[in-house]
Amino acid sequence: LDIVAGRTSTPRGQSTTPTHVPEPPRETVNREHAPDDEAVLDLIRSARRVVIVPGYGMALSQAQHHVKTLFDALERFGKDVMFAIHPVAGRMPGHMNVLLAEADVPYEKLCEMDAVNPLFGETDLVIVIGANDVINPAAATAAGTPIYGMPILLAHEAKAILVFNKDTLPGYAGVDNPLYARDNAFLFPGDAKERLDILIRALNS
Repeated sequence: LDIVAGRTSTPRGQSTTPTHVPEPPRETVNREHAPDDEAVLDLIRSARRVVIVPGYGMALSQAQHHVKTLFDALERFGKDVMFAIHPVAGRMPGHMNVLLAEADVPYEKLCEMDAVNPLFGETDLVIVIGANDVINPAAATAAGTPIYGMPILLAHEAKAILVFNKDTLPGYAGVDNPLYARDNAFLFPGDAKERLDILIRALNS
């Protein structure tokens, strides 16, 4: 149950350095970007299949209506857009479904993990909104940690990944996420709703 909340930073008072996962090299390239960077907009313009991955951070930021606005913009631009739903993302099973339904996201656009995982390798762009542990590739390698062996969404297999998380600290399970250091990852730390608002305005301008 310690990964169910899917938080994007470790609770106060807990260590953020896991004992079983090596820290990323200090020389790792800074992959933080502004949402309206031309390189980011070009990625979105050129993408054909886009998968949006919501997590607990979306709930904390109350960004579900911004996510729906982004979804509408992407569809208007002719993208094939779907949502990847992890069964334990959020505070309870079905949490993401409830929030997205509240924002009027069509139910048929919500894809369960088993259905969407085979598609990530052929996906041009993944947009992560406040998800961490449920997309952490270390689940396959970090023996002895709470997420070891946990099925995850294979977002790291996509051609490019935009990450709208509050920060790059370990998630609730306390395990560093190597996805953040990948060459195909673009990071947008801060409040998801505010950062998405910048992206949406740039796309519509």
